[in-house]
This record gives sequence, structure tokens and C-alpha cells, in this order.
Amino acid sequence: MKIDIFDTTLRDGAQNPGISFGIEDKLRIIKLLDEFGIDYIEAGNPGSNPKDFELFKRAAGLKLKRAKLAAFGPTCRAGIQADKDEGLRRIIECGTEYAVIFGKS
Repeated sequence: MKIDIFDTTLRDGAQNPGISFGIEDKLRIIKLLDEFGIDYIEAGNPGSNPKDFELFKRAAGLKLKRAKLAAFGPTCRAGIQADKDEGLRRIIECGTEYAVIFGKS
């Protein structure tokens, strides 16, 4: 049986008081998580934050051995079609193969 490890340090961990990762910090952390053997790294929400969108563009040039990056974001906003939602568009445009989409209820 194979177990994949999914890390949320760069997104969920960055929400702790006093934590403010810059893009270079996040790139270094991505490399370290990859070297550690993490399978999936939830790197941020490209639709909510220009810094996260830039991170995904810069991370596309990393030569990761194992880890795959995932973009995080919500389903489309109420009253807006998915193909018109800016947040979903940014997830698609950030170029990751994987996305973590949550629905509000």
C-alpha cells in the first residue's frame, strides 16, 4: 500500500499569527519539502493573493524530484458562473497540474 503525503505548510501554516513567508522563503521551503519526500505541496491560493500567483509562476522552473504543487481556492462565488470566476481562472492560469478546491456551506 502506498501512502501519499500532502503538506499544507505554505498555505494553512502561513495563516498563523506572526508568519509572513516571502516568495523566496516559499521557494526554499518547496525545495526542502521535496527533498524530504513530500508528494504534494499545497503552495497557496493564486486567486486571493498576487504573491501566491507569482510564486506558482516562479516555482514552475524548479526541478523537483518528487513533489507536485497544488493550488488552493474556493469554488466559484455565488451568482457567478465558474467560467467567469476570477479565483478559479487564477487557479487554472497558475499552471499547476493539481488543485484543491473547497466549497463553502
